[in-house]
Amino acid sequence: MRPSWLCGLGLFVSATSFAAEEVPQLDTIVVIGNYSNAVGSSDAASQGVVTPKMFENRPILKPGEVLETIPGLIISQHSGDGKANQYYLRGYNLDHGTDFATYLAGMPLNMRSHAHGQGYTDLNFLIPELISRVDYHKGTYFAEDGDFSSVGSARISYAENLKATTGSITLGQYGFRRALAIGAPALGAGRVVYGVEYQHNDGPWDHAADFKKYNGVLRYALGDSNNGFNVTGMAYKANWDSTDQIAQRAVDSGLVGRFGSLDTTDGGEQSRYSLSTQWRASQANGRTAVNAYLVRSKLNLFSNFSYFLDSPSSGDQFEQAEKRTLLGGEASQIWFSKLGDKDMSNQVGVQLRHDNLDPVALYGTAGRRRTDKLDADGNPTIPAVTREDKVKESSIGLYYQNTFQWTEWFRSIAGIRADYFKFKVNSSRAENSGNKNDSLISPKLSLIFGPWAKTEYFLNVGRGFHSNDARGATITVDPKTGDPADKVDPLVRTLGAEIGVRTEIVPNVETSFALWRLKQNSELLFVGDAGTTEASRPSLRTGIEWDLHYIPKPWLIFDFNAATTRSKFNDNDPDGIGNRIPGALERVITAGVTIDDINGWFGNVQYRYFGQRPLIEDNSVRSKSTILTNARVGYKFAKKWNVHMDVFNLFDRKVNDIDYFYTSRLAGEPAGGVDDIHFHPAEKRSLRLTLTGSF
Repeated sequence: MRPSWLCGLGLFVSATSFAAEEVPQLDTIVVIGNYSNAVGSSDAASQGVVTPKMFENRPILKPGEVLETIPGLIISQHSGDGKANQYYLRGYNLDHGTDFATYLAGMPLNMRSHAHGQGYTDLNFLIPELISRVDYHKGTYFAEDGDFSSVGSARISYAENLKATTGSITLGQYGFRRALAIGAPALGAGRVVYGVEYQHNDGPWDHAADFKKYNGVLRYALGDSNNGFNVTGMAYKANWDSTDQIAQRAVDSGLVGRFGSLDTTDGGEQSRYSLSTQWRASQANGRTAVNAYLVRSKLNLFSNFSYFLDSPSSGDQFEQAEKRTLLGGEASQIWFSKLGDKDMSNQVGVQLRHDNLDPVALYGTAGRRRTDKLDADGNPTIPAVTREDKVKESSIGLYYQNTFQWTEWFRSIAGIRADYFKFKVNSSRAENSGNKNDSLISPKLSLIFGPWAKTEYFLNVGRGFHSNDARGATITVDPKTGDPADKVDPLVRTLGAEIGVRTEIVPNVETSFALWRLKQNSELLFVGDAGTTEASRPSLRTGIEWDLHYIPKPWLIFDFNAATTRSKFNDNDPDGIGNRIPGALERVITAGVTIDDINGWFGNVQYRYFGQRPLIEDNSVRSKSTILTNARVGYKFAKKWNVHMDVFNLFDRKVNDIDYFYTSRLAGEPAGGVDDIHFHPAEKRSLRLTLTGSF
């Protein structure tokens, strides 16, 4: 039996927990903490739930930082506000989302065969004020997690009811302004949940970003979390100018400032429209859930990372473009039963997805105009249409999971997952067209012991995978050079394991430890910047995580997480270049203090340490560490009004959001370019003031 104070830690609902499955009807629980990670609520030490309380008080610079509430996960940016973030977790530079699966309202957000990068996850259309919970997993141990989920997954839920209609206005430095209205008025037997948002931001960049966002959510919801239905429409459109990463030598020489740009025509525009529905029903001996979705999206992204390396006359800018239709759905059924006198549950599920890209393309551009690339003598080297493809990619995933309560102190969860993928590519170069299919089986096993003395122990193991870009599975010719190109395997396996413990033995403290290992057969990815594929080597990562939440008073919350990881290529270094993985994160520390309603006052301080990383295989070039502190202070007055001030990069540290090491060429430099660090700075200290009214 949990102590009564722990009931306040959050909504005790776990999608995979046997304990939760036993109780079809759940009582309303008052949310006090930022997390709901109590003993008995999960099937791994690294699994948990972020409650809406977190988003009420935490300062958020960009919507993608919603995922930074997941312990150990870091968000950064190397380009404009409208582009997907970079994600780091468990020693992985996840690029824009590969190997971390993200869902919203049942819809997968990772984009397959994306114009910019495999698994591209754009969260810029999120409205944090509408989030009701975030369920997160780490590792390969959960049968419902499929493509892109080897490192972890997050399922973001939007609210189906709100306490009040709320409007807010935010004004900040560097041209930041935001207007938001959310509400959930009753309509018939249900509620109409809506959110409407406008945002503009120039940022601290020498060349103003002029980021504009128009965003809307409209949902009709019936019932409750056990028996209910919703249908949701979302619409998002944005455009921006971007300051991409710049060469360190350009700053050192005075060519540009730290917040300058080496191509002021970089930027992009993005749109996303979706319609989705979710239905769930609880029976005396089970639970059923069904969801379906349709997404239409469009992206035009202009970037220049190497400046004048490939084209001395017109520059190396390129456009990545795609138009996508995504449709799919999922259905699952859980049955609760007994085998003799032992409690048991069985779950089956099916997941369907189809992506139709018409086209997905890579173009040569200068000043956002499509043009052939020329060498120093004016001869064409790369055609304006570098490659233009029509891609159809379909998948079906089936999973089964059995949960068995062997004794009062021991339960097992055994699962198996089968996935089948089909690829069809129709390329502008006939040699790169083709069809391909692949399949794999992924077994999973979790053993949970306890609780003893308010402590549980976990042993988890399982196989996972990520899909590669469909174009990489059919390619034969490099579209830039015309040289032969190697195909990649459509699906890449991973194998993960974890030993963990979670305890509440110290009063008012919930803490967990996890020792984990993740092996990947090959980090083979399609390189969108080049329009070809690059096969990296097999890898192995091991790490330790510590997560702690302390609530000494109902109005005072402490959250802390520390993680350290060792990452290396797991082969014999055949080329003698070294075994370190460029960009692999080694150490993370995050800590937060939340004060909630002391005579109307509230606030939060959030600290983040983002450790050094190797930037090259032999570890001879490394990034610096990044420390950032954000803070919020606010006051509630006249019952329905509050005002708060957010301060980002409180101590105005001159640190970097991201670092790379590669070859580029500035104007006037010799052919062949220069190997250099390229960085994107963290934003300067900035203030934002928000006035909110509830009606």
